[in-house]
Amino acid sequence: MTSAQDSGITVIGAGWCPHCKRVKKFLSSHRVSYRNVDLDQQPAAVDRLKELQNGGQIIPTVVYADGTHDVNPSDEVLAQRIKIKMAAERAAYQLVIVGGGPAGLAAAIYAAREGTDAIVVEASALGGQAAISDRIDNYPGFPDGISGSELADRFVTHARRYGVELLPAVSVTAVKRDGDDLVTTLASGHDLVSPAVLLATGSTYRRLDVPGEEDLIGAGLYFCATCDGPLYRGADEVLVIGGGNAALEEGLHLSEFARRVRVLSKTELTASSLLQDRVKSDPQFVIHTGVDVVEVEGDHGRFAAVVTRDRETGARHRFPAAAAFVFIGMRPNTEFLGAEFQRDDSGFLVTGPTMQTSIAGVFAAGDVRSGSTKQLGSAVGDGIAALLMARRYLEAGHHKAKILVDA
Repeated sequence: MTSAQDSGITVIGAGWCPHCKRVKKFLSSHRVSYRNVDLDQQPAAVDRLKELQNGGQIIPTVVYADGTHDVNPSDEVLAQRIKIKMAAERAAYQLVIVGGGPAGLAAAIYAAREGTDAIVVEASALGGQAAISDRIDNYPGFPDGISGSELADRFVTHARRYGVELLPAVSVTAVKRDGDDLVTTLASGHDLVSPAVLLATGSTYRRLDVPGEEDLIGAGLYFCATCDGPLYRGADEVLVIGGGNAALEEGLHLSEFARRVRVLSKTELTASSLLQDRVKSDPQFVIHTGVDVVEVEGDHGRFAAVVTRDRETGARHRFPAAAAFVFIGMRPNTEFLGAEFQRDDSGFLVTGPTMQTSIAGVFAAGDVRSGSTKQLGSAVGDGIAALLMARRYLEAGHHKAKILVDA
């Protein structure tokens, strides 16, 4: 492990940035010192950020002692950079839980309570997407709301209280059956063998896949209003691309910073009627429906405008703005799984009544599962239900240890 005295690491970010908090928390938890540069307190550091990123200004940016840097690095990348050994204690378990978000951690807590020998493997930071949410107001038991990072910390603390083995910053590259066993292969090349696996890998934001997008991500084009919206405090206009609940919710958040929020949706708005009413009655919002984004324009490495095509007339329009935020749905994190896993038309894992996938002994829970609601409370319930089904599977195959604590 890199010592606190000689790490030479600088984290450039801001106090309101959830991913900045994640990076600093990861370093602190491994006793690695770092110099913190807060852009709100040291605005001149933006020039350094642009220099490192050729005009971009994505945060957090982590600069290492050798002068190299990473932009919004995952925990796995950080672990490799600071030479932390991330290895499982053993090679065989009764249950391997892939994914350390609310679904995976809820399953792990229930597994540990009853003596199931389980390990949680998480490619990034424990807590999942909930950990980078600015505020969660609809989780039962917290009438005043709670920050995503605090709630995630509580999940992790609860799991550790029961002695759950947690393996963060380690990605899984494959889950395959080998005779009576399931083999979970890690990016390190090590294998974990178990009779059952629970997949709770969640989902990530979909991209536009249009010219100009890739070059401008983080340089005015974003996928998280909570993370990057405050950068545009006082802006005349920002764009929101999408028409669902997430798009309008994030648009409302952006309206706290920009004078105008322009919504571009390829169909009629699909958000809840309550959200639609709020946005349509707000003079800060301008709404365009029935338009496809066909290009993202830049100017000297920075976002400049979005070009759309009217789906009915074919007319093209150019919408300049300070920034654009994309909310067009989620993509399941299933790239590491083979074609033998049945998926729905959107790529989410199909499960039966017992939450088992098309592969015997492999269960799915949370956002990665077809038909899931993509809500935090549901993910927790999904994880618990999938664990109980996996327990039955283990018991039927005589793999289950004796229950130590009643569930």
